[in-house]
Amino acid sequence: MKKAYRFSIGGICFLTILLAFFVSLSGQSSINRLVITGFKVSPPGDREHSPRLPGDEPTKTTGREAEQELAFTLVVNKKHHLTAEYIPPDLTVPKVPFSFTEDLPKKRMRKEAAEALEELFDAARREGIELVGVSAYRSYERQAEIFAYNARQRGEEVANQVSARPGESEHQTGLAIDVSCASVKYQLIEEFGETKEGKWLADHAAEYGFIIRYPKGKEEITGYQYEPWHLRYVGRQAAQRIKEEGITLEEYVGFK
Repeated sequence: MKKAYRFSIGGICFLTILLAFFVSLSGQSSINRLVITGFKVSPPGDREHSPRLPGDEPTKTTGREAEQELAFTLVVNKKHHLTAEYIPPDLTVPKVPFSFTEDLPKKRMRKEAAEALEELFDAARREGIELVGVSAYRSYERQAEIFAYNARQRGEEVANQVSARPGESEHQTGLAIDVSCASVKYQLIEEFGETKEGKWLADHAAEYGFIIRYPKGKEEITGYQYEPWHLRYVGRQAAQRIKEEGITLEEYVGFK
């Protein structure tokens, strides 16, 4: 009876160790398969390229959880790309004036960003500031067309200072919009930043969750020239901090 008892205890211990081993392998496997739909993500441990929130280690969540964590502070730039298949959810047309009347995809934004834009435009109008939307969402294919045209006109190197390659454009996220005003004939030009509309926008956009995504003097970090017309929705808390500290979205999330 003693021998049978010893065997039983030993068998239980062996099975427990074996089970723990397989659980460990399964957990590691799921971490190494980190995937965020539509976003190229390096494996965990790559601190330079793994998406993360301020002060966090590289994210180890997957799928829907990771998308929720990154949410509106998702960085898309020359190092962090969207795939050709990525289409943002809940695209809708904000109820704001645009510089064109056609019902085009570039009127659309993600729902929360669209609602925040409506509040921003309403606040501007109450203070006598008339803004118009020029271009919001762009598909991967549309961005490819725009970049190819700019490259033909100005050369690829110069084109990439003023426009993004496909997959590298924030417009594909549905969280960005270019805005302008009548005094610059609705153009997207640097002089917009010197207009009363541009100055009001720089002062108040963060109150509604938007930042001037490509600020002056930060070209080496963002990879693009100063664009006072380019708004990016990141949420009110993030926008306020970015504005107060005078930093870029890259600096906010900890990218180098």
